[in-house]
Amino acid sequence: MKEGIHPRYELTEVRCSCGNVFTTKTTARSMEVEICSACHPFFTGTQKMVDTAGRIERFKKRYSLEK
Repeated sequence: MKEGIHPRYELTEVRCSCGNVFTTKTTARSMEVEICSACHPFFTGTQKMVDTAGRIERFKKRYSLEK
């Protein structure tokens, strides 16, 4: 690599809005994220299906999937 034209690639602390802090390497000086693997529903297993105005029931009824 040419000297003096690339940004510094160094360890940086990443802070999540849930309070989790972890370290990674990046060219950014600091990072703040809204969601991380510690609070994301897919990784935590707390994923919930939100039924808005009975859409699931309407779908099941329309395609005769409800028993």
